[in-house]
Amino acid sequence: MRIGLAWQILIAMVLGIVVGAVLHETGGDARVWLIANVLTPAGQIFIRLIKMIVLPIVISSLIVGIAGVGDAKKLGRIGVKTIVYFELVTLVAIVFGVALANFFQPGSGIDMGSLSTADISQYKQSSQAAQSGPHGLLATILSLIPDNIFSALASGHILPVIFFSVLFGLGLSALPAEHRDPLVQLFRSVSETMFRVTNMVMRYAPVGVFALIAVTVATFGYASLLPLAKLVTLVYVAVILFALLVLGPIARWCGINIFRLMRLLKDELVLAFSTASSETVLPRLMEKVSAYGVPRSIASFVIPTGYSFNLDGSTLYQSIAAIFIAQLYGIDLSLVEQLTLVLTLMVTSKGMAGVAGASLVVVLATLGSVGIPIEGLAFIAGVDRILDMARTALNVVGNALAALVIAKWEGQYDAAQALRYEHQLAEASRES
Repeated sequence: MRIGLAWQILIAMVLGIVVGAVLHETGGDARVWLIANVLTPAGQIFIRLIKMIVLPIVISSLIVGIAGVGDAKKLGRIGVKTIVYFELVTLVAIVFGVALANFFQPGSGIDMGSLSTADISQYKQSSQAAQSGPHGLLATILSLIPDNIFSALASGHILPVIFFSVLFGLGLSALPAEHRDPLVQLFRSVSETMFRVTNMVMRYAPVGVFALIAVTVATFGYASLLPLAKLVTLVYVAVILFALLVLGPIARWCGINIFRLMRLLKDELVLAFSTASSETVLPRLMEKVSAYGVPRSIASFVIPTGYSFNLDGSTLYQSIAAIFIAQLYGIDLSLVEQLTLVLTLMVTSKGMAGVAGASLVVVLATLGSVGIPIEGLAFIAGVDRILDMARTALNVVGNALAALVIAKWEGQYDAAQALRYEHQLAEASRES
């Protein structure tokens, strides 16, 4: 009997936790050597393999999809609807997080002397670099337009690559058929090839997950979690409640059960959770959503764009983290200050897109706007990886649902195709 990818990854996670726990309790040079020369490289190989395939898939899929649409007005309408949806859901996520943090008070009553601190200098530098230029809407617009597409490709910035690919697709669609069709076929072949490459890379996923989890547990152990157990619990509960109470009704509007969607994405959710990286599932997410009745032109535009504009889990966590740090210092934020916090998060969560450690950088940039000491970030940075796993899984569900919503909104969602795909998956599951 063949073990599915989700089970392989779950087994790898458990083994990684066990190995990491043993290494954490083991001292000596052998432990340091094993982490530095075996586990860390094994995990980084997987992350690099994923980064290697993401941009070629995004570029080729977008160009084929946009050239297929062939209508700038239609594309503009899809773009406006996508941004409106992203902003509304982001606002709900931030308000939801602030409300939960105020109700459960995760930072109240904690002795700050019992908390360990982590080095946040790298996040300060990222925050300062991000804030040294234009801010807010202007910064987001400027970040869309590459001054050098090859530089954007080399740096892995996905927004300018999307912008260029859309323009290239529109230009290609305007060409006569004898010039357009060969190029469209070329990019379609590139896209299909890269999806095959993705399947090859996924065979290494359990090894990469094992290594990444083992390094995390070996480095931090469990002792650092205990004083912050209330925060960790609240973040995980918030993620579950948001998926059920906010994304659930949205999915129902699309004629989809949120649990059915999660079952459909079980491999991607387990992979995203275990690696704490949305990029690891981007290619498979686009492929699976397209097979589930969403036109390729919509899936290839909405999902990559959502990786910068529709991070439901990240914004939910950022609002909780900011309130938590305020409570840690005994700062009682007024209604006006909390509204300021919400508006600041609406801006910074977009302006920081693409920055390394973006969630912590966003929190850092937000704290100062309401007078919360930025040093408080050091108390939660050590457990950020544990929190990142939950918010990444929610990001994946949110972006998959976004593609379904826009397809439904455009009247292009193929429910019959979705049903056929479910039957195919059920048959494949029974055969395995």
